[in-house]
Amino acid sequence: MNHAVNLLMSQFVTHDVKRFIVSKPEGFSIVPGQGVELAINLPGLSEQGRPFTPTGLAADRVLEFTIKAYPAHAGVTQALHQLEAGAELLMSEPFGTISYQGPGVFIAGGAGVTPFLAILRGLAHREELGNQTLIFSNKTPRDVICEKELRHLLGERCILTCTGADAPGYEHRRVDRAFLEEKINDFKQRFYVCGPPPFMEAVNGALTDMGASAESVVFER
Repeated sequence: MNHAVNLLMSQFVTHDVKRFIVSKPEGFSIVPGQGVELAINLPGLSEQGRPFTPTGLAADRVLEFTIKAYPAHAGVTQALHQLEAGAELLMSEPFGTISYQGPGVFIAGGAGVTPFLAILRGLAHREELGNQTLIFSNKTPRDVICEKELRHLLGERCILTCTGADAPGYEHRRVDRAFLEEKINDFKQRFYVCGPPPFMEAVNGALTDMGASAESVVFER
């Protein structure tokens, strides 16, 4: 780990997702969509680094992370959620292959939306959101991260699906080939895909089957 940083504040954004504001090392820069490893600087935890994606603007003077806890695992994310302001974290240099390469369709499953938050916020800041679409799959409406912001930024181009609940304003469907075929009319454009491995595998396979080229599908490799 290359940097020691401090937790400045944290707050819930959904029932199991927290927003963390962390000090930013001098001279540190990151491309929206890239990730870093974070570890808690305490005995027994300092070697347990996990990858997370900063979700704020690149020019911000602090770093923001949007992190889901997995209580059943009793692991690093759960420990992060229990930290108080002032706690010290260890952070790596940036890495990752999800970077913005032009207008397209962002397809996210659950916490896989986090790399796209940084990218979409950056595009909004530069007033370049016009040709972007987000397809975002969750289990229930209460699991949707930053829902109000995403609906505000993208309007009708924010397509939310819930696999475990049928509720007004959400599609009650899985993001499968039939769904993508219905929602997308151009498979030659760029696609950005992030989520659990089975989700990415299914979506990438469906996109390829429908004519998307390997070069046009951007995901964490």
